[in-house]
Amino acid sequence: MDLEQLFEQNKEQSLHGRYITLDAIEPLLNRLNTNHELRIIGKSVLDKPIYKYQIGTGKIKIFLWSQMHGNEGTTTKALFDFLNLLHSGSELANQFLAEFTFCCLPMLNPDGAKLHTRANANNVDLNRDSQDLTQPESKVLRATFEDFKPDFCYNLHDQRTIFGVADTGKPATVSFLAPAFNEAREINPSRLKAINIIAGMNAVLQQYIPGQVGRFDDSFNINCIGDTFQYLGVPTILFEAGHFQGDYLREETRKYIFMALITSFKIISENDIVVSKLDDYLSISQNKVVFYDFICKNIKINYDGIEIITSFALQYKEELIDDSICFTAYIAKIGELDNYFGHFEFDGKGAFYSDNFNNIPKLDQKADFYIENNIKFVNGSMIL
Repeated sequence: MDLEQLFEQNKEQSLHGRYITLDAIEPLLNRLNTNHELRIIGKSVLDKPIYKYQIGTGKIKIFLWSQMHGNEGTTTKALFDFLNLLHSGSELANQFLAEFTFCCLPMLNPDGAKLHTRANANNVDLNRDSQDLTQPESKVLRATFEDFKPDFCYNLHDQRTIFGVADTGKPATVSFLAPAFNEAREINPSRLKAINIIAGMNAVLQQYIPGQVGRFDDSFNINCIGDTFQYLGVPTILFEAGHFQGDYLREETRKYIFMALITSFKIISENDIVVSKLDDYLSISQNKVVFYDFICKNIKINYDGIEIITSFALQYKEELIDDSICFTAYIAKIGELDNYFGHFEFDGKGAFYSDNFNNIPKLDQKADFYIENNIKFVNGSMIL
């Protein structure tokens, strides 16, 4: 099976970039609603509809939800790519529809999506509300879980560009986790099923992004929805869509999420989850905060009359301006950076730093500066 070709055939062309809102997906849901698969099952804080899309007639029940955090739309794009596949009429689509029933909440947090924020309109992180259920969106998710009674749960997220695969210097383009179900982080049969699926997805993704798959920290927190569902006995998999080299719009990453979804369903279909692959799972290196978007090394500054050589790092902030996401680079760290990597790195080789202010980099300052007065950087990018 050619997964790349499958992705290109089913990619939802209308969804692109980092800003994925309810306005963008509602027409797609209505288009895909060919046999009454679509229902409004609740409302957000700001009274926006929360949709459930259910398709398939199979005995194996798969529950997927995306954009629990409103600014994490990469997996939403991949989810619609997958839904397009299910409507393709292909042999694979027919197989999946016969073997599975898919229940999808493609945008749990439409208010956060509109504002491009992690939290909902009440400034609550829905992924810390699985026990108290204080928010309408949390209640919708839990009610759907209890009504649908899934065999597997897919918790779909994005992660920031700061994450790398251990200390390898490679970005964590895709990361997974089989959440713990107790404080001791033990392995029971339910968690082992999730572990085995992740091991299989990793084996396939290594063919496309070698060394760029990470394993998320499994510290137990019952307030997190994945931990709660695992605690309740349902194998749960956390997906984290991360950074691929140069792919700030996450268009490459969505492809690998799509590939992982397809692979996971093939694994379940073939019942390739009965033999323990715990060692393979544990061999996936853990996520680690080791990246900045840009590192400028070995630049000279005049600090209180003394010339010193230092380094500094920049990080992009995603800022919503006129319904568009702008990546604005700010100085995030100054000084020792030996244990960090940059998605882009520049060696100043002792050249002088200057800017329009004090000619020394300052934290939280916008990244517009010169190196030796002849190399200009605007918003963290070199202007040739």
